[in-house]
Amino acid sequence: MALMKTSNPALSDKTFNDFARTQYGGFADTDHMTLNGTVNKTGILLLCAIATAGWTWHLFLQPDGLTAVYPLMLVGLFGGFICALITTFKKEWAPVTAPIYALLEGLALGGISATFDMRYHGIAIQAVSLTFGTLLILLLAYSSGWIKVTDKFRLGIVAATGGIMVFYLLQMLLGFFGVHFSAINGSGMFGIGFSLIVVAIAALNLVLDFDFIERGVQVGAPKYMEWYGAFGILVTLVWLYLEILRLLSKMNRRN
Repeated sequence: MALMKTSNPALSDKTFNDFARTQYGGFADTDHMTLNGTVNKTGILLLCAIATAGWTWHLFLQPDGLTAVYPLMLVGLFGGFICALITTFKKEWAPVTAPIYALLEGLALGGISATFDMRYHGIAIQAVSLTFGTLLILLLAYSSGWIKVTDKFRLGIVAATGGIMVFYLLQMLLGFFGVHFSAINGSGMFGIGFSLIVVAIAALNLVLDFDFIERGVQVGAPKYMEWYGAFGILVTLVWLYLEILRLLSKMNRRN
């Protein structure tokens, strides 16, 4: 059975389609993707991201910290983006490229988090707590069957995520011409409401990722796909964290 779509670009609907079970794919039992293996790889990637994020945060707190951290943030942002593209198109390289992506993303997240925390003290730990709390709640809800991934559910999240990405791209392009969406980016009720919707969509992408990885295990994908599945989860978590950070900053500006 072909896998359904997920709106996470790292875990597209075609990712596992070429992989069949052992009798079709020719992989030994020990070469199959497993759920436990994917969970372990996700933990490794999170530790990699946290390690480099902690390092850039520490540098930020030093004298002339911003001067030292800013180049690392740029390396993390652009290097992470390039590494993500490579991982997406060369899935078999994921055991190497996924940890590199996590390390680079941590460089960017550490600097971004420290910058926000300097302005709104404590906001970073709040965002981290909410991100991992959301991950845990949705994982429990999905594993217990409280959330069912139906075709309509899947289509709705995919469409909403695509719409958000198109809007962000349009906003970036129009920004070069001096056009800004102050109501959406502001701390008013409309801006906070928009961020709440985006956070909810980002969070629900985790459910699609769980479902997609489970299907990958069912079709007997090769072992390296554990790293690729973990990479996909990390991509969604990074997006969710940044959106929560943005939401909290808007709420703090109202105080």
